[in-house]
Amino acid sequence: IDTSHGISLQNGAVPGERGKQDKSVKRGNWGNQIEFVLTSVGYAVGLGNVWRFPYLCYRNGGGAFMFPYFIMLVFCGIPLFFMELSFGQFASQGCLGVWRVSPMFKGVGYGMMVVSTYIGIYYNVVICIAFYYFFVSMTRVLPWTYCSNPWNTPDCVGVLDGNLSSRAALNLTQLLNTTQKRTSPSEEYWRRYVLNLSDDIGNLGEVRLPLLGCLGVSWVVVFLCLIKGVKSSGKVVYFTATFPYVVLTILFVRGITLEGAVTGIMYYLTPQWDKILNAKVWGDAASQIFYSLGCAWGGLITMASYNKFNNNCYRDSIIISITNCATSVYAGFVIFSILGFMANHLGVDVSKVADHGPGLAFVAYPEALTLLPISPLWSILFFFMLILLGLGTQFCLLETLVTAIVDEVGNEWIIRKKTFVTLGVAVAGFLLGVPLTTQAGIYWLLLMDNYAASFSLVVISCIMCVAIMYIYGHRNYFKDIEMMLGFPPPLFFQICWRFISPAIIFFILVFTVIQYRPISYNEYVYPTWAISIGFLMALSSVICIPIYAIYKVCRSEGDTLLERLKNATKASKDWGPALPEHRSGRYAPAFSPSTESHLEVQPLQPEKGQSEAAAVSPVQGSNGSAHSQDSRL
Repeated sequence: IDTSHGISLQNGAVPGERGKQDKSVKRGNWGNQIEFVLTSVGYAVGLGNVWRFPYLCYRNGGGAFMFPYFIMLVFCGIPLFFMELSFGQFASQGCLGVWRVSPMFKGVGYGMMVVSTYIGIYYNVVICIAFYYFFVSMTRVLPWTYCSNPWNTPDCVGVLDGNLSSRAALNLTQLLNTTQKRTSPSEEYWRRYVLNLSDDIGNLGEVRLPLLGCLGVSWVVVFLCLIKGVKSSGKVVYFTATFPYVVLTILFVRGITLEGAVTGIMYYLTPQWDKILNAKVWGDAASQIFYSLGCAWGGLITMASYNKFNNNCYRDSIIISITNCATSVYAGFVIFSILGFMANHLGVDVSKVADHGPGLAFVAYPEALTLLPISPLWSILFFFMLILLGLGTQFCLLETLVTAIVDEVGNEWIIRKKTFVTLGVAVAGFLLGVPLTTQAGIYWLLLMDNYAASFSLVVISCIMCVAIMYIYGHRNYFKDIEMMLGFPPPLFFQICWRFISPAIIFFILVFTVIQYRPISYNEYVYPTWAISIGFLMALSSVICIPIYAIYKVCRSEGDTLLERLKNATKASKDWGPALPEHRSGRYAPAFSPSTESHLEVQPLQPEKGQSEAAAVSPVQGSNGSAHSQDSRL
């Protein structure tokens, strides 16, 4: 039990100080506000901003896509972001502890943990491939420049081979039309050398040792940055969250000075207004906002839980959401200026060279870089940026799991041993990532990306909205926010939270189901058993919600089912601000002699004390502070 509260508040002299300090000694806090904002920016801005948004934008009507995109940002993105931040900050608990607000829904927290686990496993594999490319770029000639390597096939036609560039590009167009088989050296390097791709998802082949080594490197980096929790990661983000912008700007300036860059950018931005009436465009915009901001992963709640209680998370949520979307738009210029240059060089349409996902990051863009003078430099910069973008998200994914475990166990011992928990989670993540470095690894990676973290997130988010607004009650929640920030949430947010955002989330869900196509990778179509595994992964996170709810209702007191439901959904006694000095108003401690005597007995029963520490600790400090709190009020 954290005695520091008790002592400082019973001395009577210190309470004012304590209140001003506003720190959680036990869990730790961010060093300052900038650390929190940078961490959240690093979390929200990830690989998707670079490799998914520009492609979606170009495919869904260029500049016209920005319109639904920003509407979805305002009506769904920012409100959900603000809701998660305020939720975590109010209770100072990770994604499990916050559900004291309505214990029956704690399954939502478990669902978030499962999703974060899946994403954390495969996200680090993508980072490790970026590490691999980063290391091999440190040569005079990039290994995917020419077709003269042992792994190349006769179909390989490089953009620089022989005097191809000096000959008329016409020949290449004829080549493309006749064979339709031109594979670029970068694609063969990726498929035949880096991945050594097998023919089927079930045929794992051997582990690719260079990738395994890089996976080890990336987990070690993540662990070292989180070794002291938010204390150490808060310092690292000063670099990891800001430097990608430096690299983006360097690549942007390099890109727009190239010939043909304007064509690429026009491709990216020219609005096709007829597409705006297409439901698919709106669905893509909504899902991109939703996945890009990292809603329902549990990370936002976790990061906000380390804030000071009175921090203005309303301002933060707007800053972070807008930064995230602006980054996506900016990255589009960087990507399409260089793709336009390459299309111009090959004499083909930009749509022939545009790609998304790993194909853009590891095939199309590296190939375009080989056309530039001092290409290894640009390649090193580009992959370094990808590594940093990935790490920013990975820090938060790991911290989410560790915080949830530590808050849930909640005794002194585990808080002291938090570093070992982090180590344990990192080692487990590394071992679970090993199958993704085999020859069939990319198939599994895309399977996880498409199923583990797609529509399950939408369901989790929808249930979270309903639980807070309708089960806990919107009035209660608005009062909580007013108590924390000093003003209730603006009317616009109240309407969004209660009606508009849940409706949009439901729309995304329906849209995802209607638009569903079984996954494929290039020409390879996934077998039915693999897709079934995908659905099981998606279900595994959602199924936590009903299972835990049934368990909680069965364990609740009450004679009838209705009474049990009421007891299972009503907020538990220890819901509310974590620190006694913030528990005012309806959270003010009831002062009664019986609890007092109960508290004095407690240290005599250490075993019992340990188990009850988690449950009673807020009440204990607050009893000590009851007098001083009255006088201050």
